[in-house]
Amino acid sequence: MTVDSPIHDEVSVLLRRADQRYTSGRRRLVDALLTGGGPMTISQILALNGQLAQSSVYRNLVILEQVGAVTRIVTRDDYARYELTERLTDDHHHHLICTSCGDVSDFSLADQTESRLDDALRRVARKAGFNLEAHRLDLVGICASCE
Repeated sequence: MTVDSPIHDEVSVLLRRADQRYTSGRRRLVDALLTGGGPMTISQILALNGQLAQSSVYRNLVILEQVGAVTRIVTRDDYARYELTERLTDDHHHHLICTSCGDVSDFSLADQTESRLDDALRRVARKAGFNLEAHRLDLVGICASCE
């Protein structure tokens, strides 16, 4: 099943800029990420769409990450998680990463807190002579299920 979303048009543009095609397999992969509800492992992506082949999912995730359509979230377990980039979804959020089970869940900050965090990070970047484009915040610890 294909999800009707303007994100597909944006992914297509990103791929064309890199001289890549938006194949049906890549489209199904983006569909899985759209409907997955959060950062997903490759196993979770494959479970959502039985038409995807594991080897092509690996290759396509690398390409989609390179063109800026997918973000890879590295955890301490053996499985990275993948999600569509914030610039595609317009959903600024952060992650809670469990060091025990590897689960990754999203969380958002109140607008006022996010604004103060942005200001503080801009000051740090400016002091270091760094041109800040965006930020990601991962909280690493033990989830409630593992405690």
